[in-house]
Amino acid sequence: MHTDRDWLAVEGALSKDMATLGEYIQTWKLKLSTTKTVSAVFHLINKEAKRELKVNFNNETLPFCSEPKYLGVTLDRSLTYRRHLESPRKKLTSRVALLRRLASSGWGAGATTLRTATLAMVHSTAEYCAPVWCRSAHTRLIDPTINDALRIVTGCLCLTPADNLPILAGIQPAELLRRGAIPSLGPRAMEPGHLLHSALTCPSGAAARRLKSRHPFVPDTRLRTSIPDTGSVA
Repeated sequence: MHTDRDWLAVEGALSKDMATLGEYIQTWKLKLSTTKTVSAVFHLINKEAKRELKVNFNNETLPFCSEPKYLGVTLDRSLTYRRHLESPRKKLTSRVALLRRLASSGWGAGATTLRTATLAMVHSTAEYCAPVWCRSAHTRLIDPTINDALRIVTGCLCLTPADNLPILAGIQPAELLRRGAIPSLGPRAMEPGHLLHSALTCPSGAAARRLKSRHPFVPDTRLRTSIPDTGSVA
């Protein structure tokens, strides 16, 4: 990873890192998976939206991917996570259909069974990597599907206000469940070897917010884990 305002500087730094990685691979007789190795860039400059990085490795240019997937999370150029949230919405729709079959009027399961199935099948998928994207404006893409599952659990009609569904189902609202995953991430990120350690402990706050129009998890983590914030975040 490298951050800079100059495209050539970014490409040069990443190519140098890949050269170092190449030496390590050659020393230990390893082979790089070229099909899974791509370059990506994240910024808010719309006029450079189609700009592609040219990162070299072994005299070849690595493929550029505008929406790479890392650990099951699809990243986009401006980190809105819209494309990522579109994928679980499709999965949730199929799982809600299974719940609807379980709640059949003829032999349907009870409310307790439906509630357990909703937590296991729907909420587990809807909350995957929630600390990463829970502050995105596109969480509304999956919330209606979650409400459909809660209507099946409670037996409520479509006219029932969505705010009442979690209370009637005995399940925390989706927004609280998503943000509740942040405190568990904070203590782990405070460990020196963690990837997010520098972002969480940087006094100046420069590493905490790299894209100014986004809302990173760092401020929430500082508040919930009582981490002193000695610097300001622009």
